[in-house]
Amino acid sequence: MINTYMSYQLITRDLAKSLDRVEAQPMVQRETEYYLANIGKVKSIEEFVADDRLFRYAMKAHGLEDMAYAKAFMVKALEGGVSDQNSFANKLTDKRYAEFVRSYNFAALGQEATVYNATLQGTVSKYTLAAVQAGVDPSNPVLKEHNEFYAANIGKVKSIEEFVANETLFTYAMKAHGLTDMLGDKDLMIEMLEGGIDDPDSPANKSDDERFAQFVAAFNFVRYGEATTTTNPAQQPAVDKFMRQTLEEDAGAQNEGVRLALYFERNAPKIKDAYSVLADTALAKVVRTALGLPDSLATADIDRQAKLISDRIDFADFQDPEALAKFMTRFTAMWEVANPSTTTQSNLSVLFSQPIEYGISPSVMLTLQGLKLGGS
Repeated sequence: MINTYMSYQLITRDLAKSLDRVEAQPMVQRETEYYLANIGKVKSIEEFVADDRLFRYAMKAHGLEDMAYAKAFMVKALEGGVSDQNSFANKLTDKRYAEFVRSYNFAALGQEATVYNATLQGTVSKYTLAAVQAGVDPSNPVLKEHNEFYAANIGKVKSIEEFVANETLFTYAMKAHGLTDMLGDKDLMIEMLEGGIDDPDSPANKSDDERFAQFVAAFNFVRYGEATTTTNPAQQPAVDKFMRQTLEEDAGAQNEGVRLALYFERNAPKIKDAYSVLADTALAKVVRTALGLPDSLATADIDRQAKLISDRIDFADFQDPEALAKFMTRFTAMWEVANPSTTTQSNLSVLFSQPIEYGISPSVMLTLQGLKLGGS
């Protein structure tokens, strides 16, 4: 017998290996190989949705597999893009659609959407535009030389440290993004880059100067790591999302509580308040379970729900791995109480190629239920 807590721990104890097991599945291998071999050839929204195999892979990667049939709806979202805050995708409550459109941004990038890299093509375009605005002929040999050097070398940069240390490349990038006046303050630029843009409270996002956020978005080492200077969100990042979605689905086939736990753990760093929890039914389910609140609460006044949750959760804890782990322990324990695992050995034991004969004793379960939130 294997319970919710242990199933979750088996997967997250070494998440990389868990994902490797997913990637090794024959069906996953076939679909991923097809996707990577063909996504770069797609040059329009029409071509994208017409290739059902590619489109379904992309939809599943972004957690939208159940909407793969609604192609007209998705075309409308893709055509509107995400540059305008009032676009169709941005106005939808479910933020998965905006994320999908951002990954396949044909509205902004046209034919280059599936191969475009902001660090490379985006910065070269900005540098050329800045030069033209200063009166430099775009056919000028010096401009051409600068562009070619940058394009030939930026892909070799694998970290913030390497980027800032390369005076030629860094100066080129700063000029391209209109930050020439900040070249003398590398410490500030490192702070901006290290903060990324995924956190609304990061230095770049909190700055009144929009140039910083735009620069960090183009050189997003925090999100993409070593692949920053070569990645395209429609390629490997989409594959990574597909693997994670498949992992969660496989786990959910055995135990829905494990799937919910994995989903919450993945999204927890983005949670800033009770309303962001309540906007997502899966997140709300986890929180209600962990707090011992009835599902019927979901029908109550939204402000009342938000206050009840806010009074019992410090959302800053979700930014702390230890506090988050404690919360997940509480959830999986409470889920097990309400949804006891069957006595039949879970198929997860086959997935992990070892017999699983241990669980959580009633006394330990009671201890887990007694865990307090907020780290106190």
